[in-house]
Amino acid sequence: MLPFHITFQPGLPVYQQVIFAVKKAIVTGQLTPGDRFPSIRQMSQELRINPNTVQKVVRGLVEVGLLKVVPGVGTLVGKSPPPSSAEKKTLLEDQVGRLVVEACRMSLSKAEVVEAIADLWPNQERVK
Repeated sequence: MLPFHITFQPGLPVYQQVIFAVKKAIVTGQLTPGDRFPSIRQMSQELRINPNTVQKVVRGLVEVGLLKVVPGVGTLVGKSPPPSSAEKKTLLEDQVGRLVVEACRMSLSKAEVVEAIADLWPNQERVK
């Protein structure tokens, strides 16, 4: 089983979607520095994509320092710099988009959604 979740969306290159899913897993702590990264064969089989596509993903993540290849050990998650504001925003866009769609379906106003978020926000602060 892969240590990250991905739901493929039409219209976007598969390798970009996988790279985004891995980055999201690293930023959210699902993957931490030193964790073993799945093999190309394992990812190819589980995601049902071409091994060359997975190789392109791994190569791209190694180039930016999110993964490192250790001879005799395999591919490991590398230390990543803290995410930028733009990266954080990108990670939230999907979830916020779902919230907006659901709120519209329920005929909620923007003010009602913001109020609901504000009501929950302090509760989340206490959990941390």
